[in-house]
Amino acid sequence: MGTEIKEGIPIVTTESITGYEITEVKGLVWASSVKAKSIIKDIIAMFRVMWGGDIKEYWELINEARHEILEKLNENAKAMDANAIVKLRLTTSQVVPGTIEIMAYGTAVTIVPESKGKKKK
Repeated sequence: MGTEIKEGIPIVTTESITGYEITEVKGLVWASSVKAKSIIKDIIAMFRVMWGGDIKEYWELINEARHEILEKLNENAKAMDANAIVKLRLTTSQVVPGTIEIMAYGTAVTIVPESKGKKKK
């Protein structure tokens, strides 16, 4: 059912979650993270740029930041008494060379299982 973090809530990019009904919209929920690698890993990455190929140092950096913000997003939604996040969006930017900011935002909602036999509109 989308991305679930640890014992987290469902987080999806869609407007709804199949099998569930949104009963309350709590509002905008967001989280961000700015990360940097060490100078050693930056130098290794620069050599990879010159020779081509995957730059695993930055791939790892992006994945660490993405995981961290999804954890924060989960916590922030729970603090709003939400049990799901819909319409998740992720953005990235470079703050200064060698750093990356990832921001995640979505709509915190309360969901309940759809009633059996009830047809979705």
